[in-house]
Amino acid sequence: MPQHAELTPERWARFTLDQQILQIGAEMHRASRFMTPEDHASLRRGYERVLRLVDLTAQVASGLGLRRELLRWRDLIAAMYLADVADEGAHRAALRVLLQMRPEAARQIPYLLGA
Repeated sequence: MPQHAELTPERWARFTLDQQILQIGAEMHRASRFMTPEDHASLRRGYERVLRLVDLTAQVASGLGLRRELLRWRDLIAAMYLADVADEGAHRAALRVLLQMRPEAARQIPYLLGA
């Protein structure tokens, strides 16, 4: 069973939006370890976890604007998931965009992506 498969929207909604975005970011950061061709299957599993958490966040989001932006961002991750070759630059850019969605998450950018 995939990780996060049993995570319910009700349980996910108990986290603040900042915590949700940071947890998605943590999955993206973990996935960044698997950018080599040999690790492509692991990268795809990481993207699956990211997609699951984004889906939960969009499902419990109260603001239409936030939901729209999250779903646009999700499209980027879905494209990376389907790609035959990992694109480290696109991955890093997507992580940066995600973290910039919330001020608390944005404070983590220097630690995860450098200055």
